[in-house]
Order: sequence, then C-alpha cells, then structure tokens
Amino acid sequence: MRAFPIEDGSSLVHLHNLSGGVLGGDQLSLKVEIAPRAQAQLTATSATRLYRSRGEPVTATQLTEVRVAEGGRLEFLAEPLIPFAGSRFRQQTRIELGPGAGLFWWETVAPGREAKGELFEYELFQSQLDIFAGSNPLALERIRLEPHLRPLSSLARLGVYRYFSNFYICRVGLEAKSWQNLESELGAIAQELSRPGESLWGVSTLSAHGLIVRALCVKGREIPPGLLAFWKAAKLALYGQEARPPRKIY
Repeated sequence: MRAFPIEDGSSLVHLHNLSGGVLGGDQLSLKVEIAPRAQAQLTATSATRLYRSRGEPVTATQLTEVRVAEGGRLEFLAEPLIPFAGSRFRQQTRIELGPGAGLFWWETVAPGREAKGELFEYELFQSQLDIFAGSNPLALERIRLEPHLRPLSSLARLGVYRYFSNFYICRVGLEAKSWQNLESELGAIAQELSRPGESLWGVSTLSAHGLIVRALCVKGREIPPGLLAFWKAAKLALYGQEARPPRKIY
C-alpha cells in the first residue's frame, strides 16, 4: 500500500498478505531499509494467522532483514501472531541500527484461536531475533515452543498465562544514565499494570542503547493498551513526540 504521512514527519506503511495468513510451507521474506534521518511506521491491518499444513506437516518460514541508517527511526507495531492448531512456523529476524538510529519493535503471540477453544495446539513456534548496533549485539533472543512435547502451562514456561509480548525500545548513542532513568519510569508503569495471576509486565535495560518490555497475560485484550502506554512514555522521553496509534485500513 502507498505510504500515509504522519504529523511527526514519518510515513505509515501497511504490510499485506493477500492469502489471509501464513500457509504451511510458505517461505516469506521481508526487507526493510530506513534511509538516513528517515522515519517510518510499519503495521498490518489485522493479526497474522499461522495455518496448519494440509497433508504432510511442513514448516512455514519468515525471514526479515531490517537496516535503520544513521539518524533514522523505525516503529514496527505488529498485530498479534495467532498459531492455529497443527501449525508449524519458524521466523528469523535481524535488525541493524546505525549511529543515532531509533527502534520501537513489538510482537505478541497468542495461544491460538481461543474463541474456538484452541489453546496451545500448534506443533511448533520458533523465533530468532538479533538486534545489532554496528557490530555490537544488543539483543539475541531465541524462542522454541512445542506445546505437545513441553506443555506451556508448566511454571517454568508460561504457567497460567496465555499471551506473551516483547517490546524493544532502542536509540543508539544515548548514555547509560538515560536508559536507567527511562527504565525507572517505565518500571513504574509496569508495576501499575501488573496483577499477578492476570497480567505481568517487566522492564529491563539491554547491554547498551535500549531496553525491553516483556508481558505475560491471561487475556489478550490487556496487551495492546499496555504496549501503547509504554510506547507513549518512551517516545516522549526519547524524542519529545507524542506516539499516535497507526491508522488502520481495510
């Protein structure tokens, strides 16, 4: 879709999958390049549905490469991933940030088609996310979920919670003290939003240039307003700008 201008000077771009979801055996790729001092928001019009294979089980794959050049900024505001019963999905994402580059990147994973009673009936969900500033790794995340082999209701995994979300906030070049201050500010929001047994939120600084917000929730509807609260606070602190939810088109 064509880009839509946003009041803060950035552009909004919608990602579309014309098949309505990710089919078994799909091999998808996405390459994003943000030019120097350019700013962009990326989102989708709806949740990403991960369908199971017909016949012999095969794994769908998604490869994403992102480069944000010097002084650029990317806000990747994804809708939830919904793994259907029997689905197999593997994604690999690499993000490279140049000097002064900024990043807001969140992802939420649902337990399945909850309204249909499908809870953790998928075969495989695997995710690899690498974020670099130059040659320095800021975050290396590895997730492999196989509910039929290792039940996610275990206290060592999700316990009573069904949805999980990760939100990376980065801006290359800020001193450590700035991130410590922002961690304290967002930590207060996390404490206010958390209700043990219903939702848990936490905030932690990365090795440098950023921090991560994590969430576990029983109900998926609690995640979007929480992410919005952190995004608004962080964008105001880092850029002095108001965060505006992306315009949706259907």
